[in-house]
Amino acid sequence: MAKKIKLIIIEDNRLLREGINAMLKKETDMTVVALFSDGDFVVDKVDELKADIVLLDLGLPNHDSLELVQALKKDHQRVQVIAMDLVPIQEDVMQFVEAGVSGFILKDATVPEFTKTIRAVATGEKVLPANMMGSLFSQIVDYGVKELGPTKLSQSVRMTSREREIVSLIAEGLANKEIANKLNISIYTVKSHVHNILEKMALNTRVQIAIHSQSRK
Repeated sequence: MAKKIKLIIIEDNRLLREGINAMLKKETDMTVVALFSDGDFVVDKVDELKADIVLLDLGLPNHDSLELVQALKKDHQRVQVIAMDLVPIQEDVMQFVEAGVSGFILKDATVPEFTKTIRAVATGEKVLPANMMGSLFSQIVDYGVKELGPTKLSQSVRMTSREREIVSLIAEGLANKEIANKLNISIYTVKSHVHNILEKMALNTRVQIAIHSQSRK
């Protein structure tokens, strides 16, 4: 039997907290090991509960959620964090990505979207809400050029012409399926190219590819 994904839920709203718990109980490959309101959670609980993923509300009234993410990733790098919010602000998303958040779930997401995000993050993927990708890419690129500068971002990386083409399309915010259609190649070929690009550039997310691409223009 496959190992279940162990989850901790940190959500101040009791109805949402218990509702998410009830929803996830129906998933045979997941188990919620603990529920916490805002004031109950302490970082040391993560190791004690052997959690794989922390579902974290971004709107905690008594805690700075960003600082909580930073503390979690500092002391428990193995644990993945998924942020939950109703309408995340672009600047907030940028900060949380930098702090180590692996995924975002909108609180009005469907159950399949919710569970799909959890499973993807559990396998090491980075997940952002699809409806945020275009504007987020612009935000990230602007940030990278402004704060770090093209020279610092620029790296000596040998890529094929096809890989450079795909980097350019990712920087525009296109998803894998859209890239495949535009270049008339299979989505599996696109995924393979993206994997190779990530390895060559030693970058962890598609967001960082956009920054790198913009700095080389």
